[in-house]
Amino acid sequence: MAQTIKGGERAIAATHKLLAKQRRGDPSIPEIHAVAIREQLGLAVDRVMAEGSLYAPDLAALAVKQAQGDLVEAAYLLRAYRATLQRIGTSKPIDTTNMVFHRKLSTTFKNAPGGNILGATYDWTHRLLDFSLIGESELPEETSEDAFSETEGTSPITSQSFSGTAMTRFMEPTAEPMGMKVADITEHPLSFPTTRDARLQALARGDEGFAAGLAYSSLRGFGRMHPFLSDMRIGDVVISLEIPEIAETVAIGEIVVTQCELVAKRVGSGTEEDPPRFIKGYGLSFGRNERRAMAMCILDLSMRTREFGDEPKYPAQDEEFVLLHLDNLDSSGLVQHFKLPHYVDYQAESLSIAELRASVASLDEETEEEAI
Repeated sequence: MAQTIKGGERAIAATHKLLAKQRRGDPSIPEIHAVAIREQLGLAVDRVMAEGSLYAPDLAALAVKQAQGDLVEAAYLLRAYRATLQRIGTSKPIDTTNMVFHRKLSTTFKNAPGGNILGATYDWTHRLLDFSLIGESELPEETSEDAFSETEGTSPITSQSFSGTAMTRFMEPTAEPMGMKVADITEHPLSFPTTRDARLQALARGDEGFAAGLAYSSLRGFGRMHPFLSDMRIGDVVISLEIPEIAETVAIGEIVVTQCELVAKRVGSGTEEDPPRFIKGYGLSFGRNERRAMAMCILDLSMRTREFGDEPKYPAQDEEFVLLHLDNLDSSGLVQHFKLPHYVDYQAESLSIAELRASVASLDEETEEEAI
């Protein structure tokens, strides 16, 4: 328990001024504007939107600037702002089969409909520092328009495209909508055992590093997981809202999302109800967040263990372990709260240790007397 104390208001006011000065840096260097962060540090902005659970590129860029690039702190700022917003309605489910593609990839099906669209990716770079970016003031070398073209059209998830064919005869069928009310972890805290929709919501705004680390653990031996990338797509999707007064559904905007589907082998129990087959993991995130979406898929697959009647054996399969330690606001807050005053706690622990040592010393004396 953290014990707070009263006082230090002048010191706190002074540290706010020092923080603002540190954030500004050398005044002889032009200040970074939030719009520049939004346009040139887009992946950082996308991560903050995902972990802040709010799609607002301008506000996420502002949070990155205010937090001096600390993305966990920036996500905290955005999440706090989100808590002040009024909820005016619920949009219709987005249709990711009808997307303006920035990037589309399948490494499982060679003849995926529409082929692969590499788009902008670091996958094929050499990971060498580009020193030409230091002090860059000119625009990059022009590239042909074809390289920048985005693909618009309808493209079902790749595994669904081959539904009923030999290529997917061992594939878990795509679940049909059940008409059930979707969980909302922002209004109702997680309770265990959870439902899959609640798990996916928690994964979508959880800490990317923690999720990737747990996913990695299940790949390298703590889970025996070896999935295949069935479908990954990044692009613009339309947000639609149903207006009951006019009985119409209208488009109110577009957002960029990353969606991923992985498939993994399940040996099963050998019964008709649980035959050997490929099962599916799903991930979806705001912005361009491929690593997050893939980690979501792997953890989704791992945490479906109980769904198939098996007992969790590894950390990534334990939904309570994963979901209760996934949120970086919770983890960062508890880890850093030790910077707050703990004078009373320390004094209490010191008294406890003194009593324990006195008890041990007394026991030793009694033992010596019995020996004599």
